[in-house]
Amino acid sequence: MRRLLAATSAAAMSAALVMIGPATASAAARTTCQGALPAGTYGTVVVPTDTVCFAQAFVRITGGLYVRQGATFALGSDEDPTPSGVISGGVHATNAANVQIHHARINGGIRIHGGSGPFYAATPFCSPDETTGETVCLTWNAIEEDHINGAVVIDGYNGFWQGFLENHVNGSVRFNNNVLVDPDGNELVTNVIHGSLSCHGNSPAPQAGDSGGTPNVVSGAQKGQCAG
Repeated sequence: MRRLLAATSAAAMSAALVMIGPATASAAARTTCQGALPAGTYGTVVVPTDTVCFAQAFVRITGGLYVRQGATFALGSDEDPTPSGVISGGVHATNAANVQIHHARINGGIRIHGGSGPFYAATPFCSPDETTGETVCLTWNAIEEDHINGAVVIDGYNGFWQGFLENHVNGSVRFNNNVLVDPDGNELVTNVIHGSLSCHGNSPAPQAGDSGGTPNVVSGAQKGQCAG
């Protein structure tokens, strides 16, 4: 599933960047991103409701990233190990469609609350259904290969698929109430966590899926569905 999403992501990103205008700075310390986020240094970056923001070159965000309802933010790729950026001030998403961050350094932790559902018209990640041929637009979170300083809270995401893979976290991780359509979802493996790991109310339960990942290395307590 992970590789299929990566292929769909690459094609959709190219199309979205052609169709949507570049990021615009509404104030010296605040950038509203709709479309491409060029390489550079930014203060606060906001992805407005039902819009899409892609960063395909190294970016530095100093005042936090905020992803609004139904919005998509994507930085880096699991197929390209090049460092993608530094986000200070944390990642904050509320009812977003997609939050996808690869090979980045995140200072201030991650807080993702809620989601816009597994099939969402505003997402650019669309492909034909293998059975019906009908175009289906999927949503998913991918927090992968990142170095995260601060606590991680991912709670109540209801997209199609979700992966938290190969991250190095200096802080606790709480992964709760994430209910997905894909039985291969909630892939939570191959992380090094210097803190506790707590998992409750997730469906499917946190698993390796088809990632081929290894058990998490956790210095603190492991609770709930992640116990042991």
